[in-house]
Amino acid sequence: MRRRTFITGVAGAGLAASGLRSASAEPWAGSDAGPGVGPDAGPGAGSGAGSGAGSGAGGVAGPDRATGAPRTWQAVTAPTGTPAAHLVDVAAASASLAWAVGEEGRNGSTRGVPLALVWDGSSWTRTGLGHLALTGHLRSVAGTSATTARAVASDTSGGSHLLGWDGTTWQQLAFPGKGQPGVSLTAVAVGPAGDLWVSGRGPGGSVLLHGDSGGGGGGLSWTDPPPGATTATPTGLRIGPDGQVWVFCDQFVGRWNGTAWTELPTPPGIRAAVTDLLPVGHHDIWLTGFSYGVGGPPGKPPGVTLLHGDGASWQYVAAPFTVGMLTAITDDGQGGPDRIAGWDFWDQTRAHHLRWNGTGWVSERGPVASTPVLMNSLVTVPGTASDYWAVGTTSMYPSPPAQLRIER
Repeated sequence: MRRRTFITGVAGAGLAASGLRSASAEPWAGSDAGPGVGPDAGPGAGSGAGSGAGSGAGGVAGPDRATGAPRTWQAVTAPTGTPAAHLVDVAAASASLAWAVGEEGRNGSTRGVPLALVWDGSSWTRTGLGHLALTGHLRSVAGTSATTARAVASDTSGGSHLLGWDGTTWQQLAFPGKGQPGVSLTAVAVGPAGDLWVSGRGPGGSVLLHGDSGGGGGGLSWTDPPPGATTATPTGLRIGPDGQVWVFCDQFVGRWNGTAWTELPTPPGIRAAVTDLLPVGHHDIWLTGFSYGVGGPPGKPPGVTLLHGDGASWQYVAAPFTVGMLTAITDDGQGGPDRIAGWDFWDQTRAHHLRWNGTGWVSERGPVASTPVLMNSLVTVPGTASDYWAVGTTSMYPSPPAQLRIER
């Protein structure tokens, strides 16, 4: 999942069901002035992107994901948040356990407090976070089981927090560099073996933290920094089908193979944000996002960005709609592309998902709502043939009366 405003920066994107993906861009990351590009928005800020979707692991492929068959989306009752409220990421361990995170009490550029929900197989309920005493937001979540779930939070003083799920709520965990100037965490992912990966900015220019997800955060260490000495802070990460880890933002895309980095070309675009990445292979990569282009009047909406890369260059791919944002991408459980979450400027009262039909991307719409619908994160549910979670909000702007939105 970086965002600027409720549209601000798009999508907090989001992670995927198996905990292998963590997105970044977070739609309200910026101000309340409407569509814009800000420090917390779009690529570069964390997101979204939680980690829930698996990159070819962790989920069970079923009829929908395997064949690209269309599906009917349904709205799911969400707890009421203090306006403005939004969910930026979701992760699922199974059909009976999932987590969603975000923020409530936001008012324009004034941050609110972290918000967390948990799914028990029958309903979404709020998770108490008062013991954390944080002002700010939860920006990413991942988990393959009740013992491996982790989340990342950012506070209003610029500090980052790594949280672990204890079966009932979230608790603070230690990590190397915590509290040091310039150290930040943006997104989290959990591998099939339960190992933890976190994107951000560490000591010495590192952009990736790795270690055992168990215990109190011990055993974590920062990897070597990319050789190009990038100054960009990745906003999201994804674990590929081969176990290699990809980090990304609008200024940097890199792949860590456990010992060395491979740096890819910077994604094209003017005033652009990268919200998510799906590595089908080292030479078959999808990027989603949005771009504002050159100039334009205040409040100008963004244009969707869909890129396909071969490892050496990026090519634009036509999407079924052009004005709006693409916020998250999932795989089909077999390593291929599956679905993309989107917001359509010209049809705002229902989500505009994209579905891969085997040869290209086609439209798939969510249920019509009485409010705008902006889905920030999309994940598949492990152990199911065709279940998904999509989470977001009911406004493009970080001001009341924006409320939580959940679909499946």
